[in-house]
Amino acid sequence: MKILFTGGGTGGHVFPIVAITREIRRIYSKKDLEFYYIGPKDEFGLILLSQEDFIIKTIVSGKIRRYFDWQNFIDILFKIPFGVLQSFFLLLKIKPDLIFSKGGSGSIAVTYCAKILKIPVFLHESDVVPGLSNQKTSKWARKVFTSFPKTEFFDPEKVTLTGNPIRKELLEGDNETAKQLFNLTSEKPVIMVFGGSQGAQSINDFVLVILNDVLKDFEIVHITGRENFKETQSESEVVIDKNLEKYYHLVGFLDEEKLKHAYRATDFIISRSGASAIFEIAALGKPSILVPLPTAAADHQAKNAYAYAETGATLVIEQDNLTPNFFMENLQSLFLRKEAIEKMKERAIEFSKPLAAKAVAREILEFLMLN
Repeated sequence: MKILFTGGGTGGHVFPIVAITREIRRIYSKKDLEFYYIGPKDEFGLILLSQEDFIIKTIVSGKIRRYFDWQNFIDILFKIPFGVLQSFFLLLKIKPDLIFSKGGSGSIAVTYCAKILKIPVFLHESDVVPGLSNQKTSKWARKVFTSFPKTEFFDPEKVTLTGNPIRKELLEGDNETAKQLFNLTSEKPVIMVFGGSQGAQSINDFVLVILNDVLKDFEIVHITGRENFKETQSESEVVIDKNLEKYYHLVGFLDEEKLKHAYRATDFIISRSGASAIFEIAALGKPSILVPLPTAAADHQAKNAYAYAETGATLVIEQDNLTPNFFMENLQSLFLRKEAIEKMKERAIEFSKPLAAKAVAREILEFLMLN
């Protein structure tokens, strides 16, 4: 059996693919299974997939922006047609039994060729607002999996609500290992801060502004993003109160093995509101403050955040409102009311869908066994 995955190339597209393929392998133990990936060249994503034994093919990827940009003409006239041509011949060569799309600009060329070649397509939408690629693909997809109950646009007859697939290994962290990895003192509640691949810089800058105020009452694990680590490190050394240094743990990036331990030891999370982050936070039952990325396409991060906030599991602070006084008032207010923190934990667990990857994997395998 050959299952071909496609997606936009960001972590938000790749991590669910990894989670689903791991579950497929757990369920289906035979050796006649091959995983392929076709998508844009993205170093981080391709490294992750190569570690999962994917056969990887890259294509040229264009993007149709929802605003005027001269780059649209280059993408529409040259990049997208060339990506379609590449995808068509790759699919002819690979002959997959099923294509699974995570959406994003890298996927539409592949799913369009699948339509022409009559290859069945499943897709998964992580966000409340579907991207343009998934909106188009949904018209000929056999099944559409969604993360949020009120996902917009799709034909309800095709939709199955699964949640966003997460790697179950992230739920297997250990407190003692985390203490050793990050030199945690365990003297104060631990807050983990991360801004994701696109919106880390403004979050990093804000953390530095409030750093000493937060460290008076909390311990921080701050994930800056690889590209921002050195700059944030240099700036933090200038602003931090030397008496509080032991409570500040700065890292550029955490691989899965370290991230799971950091998650376990964390009492509270401050994050952007990409779907992967939300569903990982929920599955771990962590209370949180979400700061949506204001430049996200179709404002999908804000819609994700508010959909999650309706459960009572998180507090949303728009970036325009992210001022030191307002933030500290909200953070301190939550921790002064222990029952509020406990309620957030309970609501997070109730919302979570830790078996999403297994549910999607079963649907894929059942379809292939019957066809």
